[in-house]
Amino acid sequence: MRDLLIALALMLALEGLAFAAFPGAMRRAMRDAAETPEGVLRLVGIASAVIGIALVWAIRGFPAINLL
Repeated sequence: MRDLLIALALMLALEGLAFAAFPGAMRRAMRDAAETPEGVLRLVGIASAVIGIALVWAIRGFPAINLL
């Protein structure tokens, strides 16, 4: 649970820095995302989630391996 809270805090910090440093670019990115078809957003979201989970497993180790 602690790792999840740290990850959320880091995400908020990075997004906050991006909005503070590049407000125009962030506004354009949000506008572009709003105009992107739902299917593309869903595909990008699923791909991002899978990549994120794979990275966490690669960094932290896959728990089931320790059971063998």
